Amino acid sequence: MKALFIGRFQPFHKGHLKVVKYILEEFDEVIIGIGSSQYSNTFDNPFTSDERVEMIKKTLEKNKIKNYKIILIPDIHNPPKWVEHVLSIFSDFDTVFTNNKLTKELFEKRSYKVLKTPIFNKAKYSGENIRNKISKNEFWEDLVPEEVSKYIKEINGVKRIQKNF
Repeated sequence: MKALFIGRFQPFHKGHLKVVKYILEEFDEVIIGIGSSQYSNTFDNPFTSDERVEMIKKTLEKNKIKNYKIILIPDIHNPPKWVEHVLSIFSDFDTVFTNNKLTKELFEKRSYKVLKTPIFNKAKYSGENIRNKISKNEFWEDLVPEEVSKYIKEINGVKRIQKNF
């Protein structure tokens, strides 16, 4: 069985990694759908799709996780057609993991099983919290896997976030 896990991953953090591991306890493969993939260089979406893919790959490789695929899901800003849009990109999955109410409703209308992702300390592990900490020069490195922290620094992501704050 295959599960689709949708998020923006801005950045990929330790909560996301825990969700991937959780999903793989029950599913043979996780498809990581990077939403809003066309957006970058803003405060809410500071990283490009390629950068997000790289963060995820580096982290999963370090954790010896191999049973995954990554797909890019650009926004189309048309909720009634969004699931069809996702399915046109990738349709080989049985279950969707999301905590987004609209995503849940849209996939359920198409008869997909939708499960909530477990929340691993949402106040601490959220992209928004991490971006806020980076923007204020607060300590954030412990909220993301080491590979992500190194990569963000390599690509000047800290300066990018601080510039767009």
